[in-house]
Formats: sequence, structure tokens, C-alpha cells
Amino acid sequence: MQFLSYVWNPSTGIDLGFFLVRYYSLMFVIAFSFGWFFTKKIYQRENISLEKLDKLFLITVLATLLGARLGHVIFYQPELIKQDPLAVLLPIRTVPEFEFTGFQGLASHGAAVAILIAMYYYSKKVLKKPILWILDRVVLAVAFGAGFVRIGNFFNSEIIGKPTGTDSGVIFAQLGENFARYPTQLFEAGGYFIVAATMFYLYWKTEKRKYLGYIFGVFMIMLWSVRLIVEFWKEPQEGEIINYVLNTGQWLSVPFILLGIYLVINAKKKGVNPET
Repeated sequence: MQFLSYVWNPSTGIDLGFFLVRYYSLMFVIAFSFGWFFTKKIYQRENISLEKLDKLFLITVLATLLGARLGHVIFYQPELIKQDPLAVLLPIRTVPEFEFTGFQGLASHGAAVAILIAMYYYSKKVLKKPILWILDRVVLAVAFGAGFVRIGNFFNSEIIGKPTGTDSGVIFAQLGENFARYPTQLFEAGGYFIVAATMFYLYWKTEKRKYLGYIFGVFMIMLWSVRLIVEFWKEPQEGEIINYVLNTGQWLSVPFILLGIYLVINAKKKGVNPET
């Protein structure tokens, strides 16, 4: 029954001769490019200056990378603060020797918190609109981006799934293994693309964009539910703690889901329309 398994052994990237384009980094570029494209269409529809879009793009990129990195260190690798403080925010390692590593060890929960803070600043200082207005409109880009990042994890053979216990699944040859695992990176990416499609439908095909916080609330419920569910098939990450059935990533997802439920209920109740 070996035909039911797939041996995954990709190269690390695209070799241009003078430079190696790593697939993980390429997925980030694709994610931010899609995000810029979709948000531009939204800004054009809403008659928002594209100059403000440029500022949004810069703020979001910085918040995503810094927040995701800090989130990983705080939640999963706090010992790094003492062992190699320069590696906390810089794409390098100095212990035991200097090495350029790229941005490794990124936590989506940290990115989520940082993006929320960045959107608060952007809404107050640049856009001059309620924070929920911009959050309702950036979630399409965020969902697509999250999906591409997980594909990057698949290329890196990281954040792997648990062994299937059968011949079915993916064999990660880069890890020196000869048994099949669940391709949880692809499960999660697929879930995020479904979330993105739902956000697209709600904004472009319905009047839900007029209910402040509704689309963002649905996004929070769906995206973090995907994360919580897929975690059951994932191997625990380094530094992850499992308490009362759920692991660290799942417990961190619960508050986001509850926030989403609150926003959906509140938006339905008030029916706030920022466009009138």
C-alpha cells in the first residue's frame, strides 16, 4: 500500500546562480502581493486614497514579521532572550557561531496581536475611521496570506503532522524519516483559503460590509477554529505545553474565537453602517 504515501523531498528554493530564493520567503512575497492587490481593489471601491494603502502595506508587513517573531519567542522559545538576544528580532544566529538564518520561528498568534495594534494606530492616525472598518477589509488579505505561509512551512518540512500509523500520508524525506505523517500544513492552508473565499463573498457579494465588525468577527471565528482543529493532528512544537487536552496553540486560539463571536452578535444587534 506504499502507493498511498507521497515522499516529499523538495529543494530549499530556486537557485538563480547568484542568489537562492527560498520557497518559504517566496510564499511571504506572494502573500503580501496578493494582500496588496485585493486591498487596492477594496480601496478603489471605497474611494480611499491609494497613498493610504502604501502606508497600510508598510505597517502591516512590519507588524506581521515582528509580531510573529516575538510571539514565537514569548510563547514557545523564551530561553532565547537570554541565550541569544540578537536572534530574537534579527534573521541571524550568533550562538554557537554567527549564521544568517532568515526569519525562522514565527507564531501566528503573535502576528495577530501585532496586526491588531498596528491597525489601531493606522485607523486613528492615517485612515481616520473606526478600527473595525479597516479590520473588516484587511481580513481577505490576511486569510490568503496565512494560507501561503503554511504552504511555505510545507516546503520547509516544518510544523509537521503526527504519524498516520498507516501507509497513507506524506513522508518528509528532509527529516530523514521513512514513515507517513499527516500533511497538516496543507490542511491548514486549505482551511485558510476557504476562510479567504468566505471573506471575499461577504464583502463583495453581500451587504455585510455595512455592519461594522461583522466580517472581522466571522474571520476570527473561522480562522482560529481552523487552527484549533488542525492542531489535533499536529506534532507539538518546541516549547509547547499541553494542558487539559488542548495545547498552547489551541488555548491561544480560544480568546480570538470568543472575540469573533462577540463581534458577530454585536454587529447583528446594532446593524452599524459606517457608510451612511
